[in-house]
Amino acid sequence: MVLTETKASAGSAEIDASPQWEVVSEGNTACLVLTGVWLGQNTALPVFSGDALLHAGSFDNVTCNAADVTRWDTGLIGFLWDVRRWCDREGREFEAHALPHPMQQLLDLLPDRQAPTAPMKGTRHSFLERVGIKSIATLAEIGTIAELAGHTARACYQAIFRRGGLRSSDLFSDLFNAGPSALLIVGVVNFLIGAILAFVGAVQLQKFAAGIYVASLVGIATVREMAPVMTAIIMAGRTGGAYAARISTMQGNEEIDALKVFGISVSSYLILPAVLSLVITMPFLYLYGCLIGMLGGYIVAISMLDITSLGYFHQTVIAFGISQFIFGFIKSLVFGAFIGLTSCRIGLRAGRSAADVGIAATRAVVIGIVGVIALDAIFAIIANSIGI
Repeated sequence: MVLTETKASAGSAEIDASPQWEVVSEGNTACLVLTGVWLGQNTALPVFSGDALLHAGSFDNVTCNAADVTRWDTGLIGFLWDVRRWCDREGREFEAHALPHPMQQLLDLLPDRQAPTAPMKGTRHSFLERVGIKSIATLAEIGTIAELAGHTARACYQAIFRRGGLRSSDLFSDLFNAGPSALLIVGVVNFLIGAILAFVGAVQLQKFAAGIYVASLVGIATVREMAPVMTAIIMAGRTGGAYAARISTMQGNEEIDALKVFGISVSSYLILPAVLSLVITMPFLYLYGCLIGMLGGYIVAISMLDITSLGYFHQTVIAFGISQFIFGFIKSLVFGAFIGLTSCRIGLRAGRSAADVGIAATRAVVIGIVGVIALDAIFAIIANSIGI
């Protein structure tokens, strides 16, 4: 905002008064006399009204006298621009030669009339064109996320050799928020999932006198599918949304722009701690979810079926091999990296308003959940191909 001072005359004292204006008729000319302090940051500036000029009588020219304006900013220029545009609409001549030179310079930067807003032309696309546009946009976004993953991997390599911008305090903070802080909700959800699987399996298998195989059902389903998928969905809603909201808030506060101005890598400073925290904690949360899920199935099976604890444990151990754990371990690593990268990407592309923070968080949760399920379908096809 431009701020300057205008003196009424040499050696005159500064007048500190509220901004005012009045119309003085001088023959064929209407003169707007401006007085006071025209600072928009201190008070509400007067609004120009053409009715006051029309009541001044018949005239062809409009001029302004700002000799008694002591201090002013761009709010005064906006007022003068309104006067000039009114004169253009009414066919009157606006004379700015009596204004101080700084005011004339700023007023000359503005157009004589406000440019009309061009109406938006809605382009109607066919169904195939819309599908093609969405497909191209999706592929472009996948490429952007892959590029972001490459930058993050390079930042991780540099951090290993102490050449990156990764701060250990940020990493430990994200590790705590993504790991120990999530144990309760991960445990509760996986316990209930295991209990539900055992209950449904017990009701059906009892009809065939095969209640012992509830342990196999709960063990395989938990280790292979439910523990990695449910843990990833929880982390997408809990941690992924938080990452997107945090980065989008920094985007709105122009903190991201400040990091770029100072030459600080966003990948090393913001994205790498978030992605690493999920990649490190997801496998441990997966193992924890497996144990809690099988515990829930064990409690339901023991209470509903006539089986012993030793028999349930033995059937669980022989139901699956170590390859199932390895497969679930790899899935949890991929899910963690996917949630971290997509959440950070959504936060970086968010707008700068307060509403955009909520939109970014919601979008991160939705894309994270849908993406985890889609990746799980791909893993199911891979597992079937390699015979796991």
